[in-house]
Amino acid sequence: MFQPIQVANHIISPQHKPFVIAEMSGNHNQSLDRALALVDAAAEAGAHALKLQTYTPDTITFNGQSDEFFIRDNQSLWADKNLYKLYQDAYTPWEWHGPIFNRASAHGMVAFSSPFDTTAVDFLESLNVPLYKIASFENTDHILLKKVARTGKPVIMSTGVATVADIAESVKVLRDHGCEQLILLKCTSTYPATPESTNLLTIPHMSTLFNVPVGLSDHTMGIGASVAATALGAVVLEKHFTLRRADGGVDSAFSLEPDELKNLVVESERAFLALGQVSYTPTPKEMKSLQFKRSLYVVKDMAAGEPFTPENVRSIRPANGLHTRHYDEILTKTATRPIQAGTALAWELIN
Repeated sequence: MFQPIQVANHIISPQHKPFVIAEMSGNHNQSLDRALALVDAAAEAGAHALKLQTYTPDTITFNGQSDEFFIRDNQSLWADKNLYKLYQDAYTPWEWHGPIFNRASAHGMVAFSSPFDTTAVDFLESLNVPLYKIASFENTDHILLKKVARTGKPVIMSTGVATVADIAESVKVLRDHGCEQLILLKCTSTYPATPESTNLLTIPHMSTLFNVPVGLSDHTMGIGASVAATALGAVVLEKHFTLRRADGGVDSAFSLEPDELKNLVVESERAFLALGQVSYTPTPKEMKSLQFKRSLYVVKDMAAGEPFTPENVRSIRPANGLHTRHYDEILTKTATRPIQAGTALAWELIN
């Protein structure tokens, strides 16, 4: 059993409803007013946390013009985009972090970020973030992992584009350098991801393999995968979030809108509550319904000594008569006295 991870006023553990993270990413479209509106909408939807990404174009890539600095994938949302230009469009100005975090905290949400290099960690430490997220494409950057681990704060690490050996090595780096509270996220790093590529059954396996709680960084459309992940033990659900997909933006195509985020919060909690425990006994409320199960009743008036037959004895509701297990035996018996139709069959009526 994992030790609960306390983050501000929230507890992350298999015994608590999933911790829902609204990922702003670049959906602010370079407007601080829109960023703050996103925070307000995420809070209204019931998200427990608001996450940013902390980098600049220069801290995440190089302004190169050779082909290797372009996305050459016709299936990508960002096909033929220059990496530097893409991150110019997507990054969150560092001077916005304080106002965004303050707005989230005022709503009672946890506010934190994914740093993409060591300078981002130093900056986020100056803002006293309560935990860190390691993005999938950074999960093998040991320089960053060591820096984050040494803060001693909880770490959530996505496992996209990583082999099990990569994950094992990165987990060891984090643990060896001071990370005691770690959550891994199953992640398929395609944008959007398809349900067929999501492989949610990895969640309980990963949890057992690395002895850590596991969640889902979900890039599929809709909320179905996240709700299903809850049933497999996911303790964290992370989804990209926007005000309106129609507004555009680097991540808008696979981001949830406010009503969808609200549905995710509600339905994942409902799924969590429905898990309950292994039980084969009627619940207290079900006990009141036991009377409506079937039992044996006389359904035609009978005279004393008359045989019981399929025509005068039936299995019907309610359950006040003899159990249906006795039906075959009773068909070999006779009535001890006259019996009125609608009488629950009892042993004293049987000869």
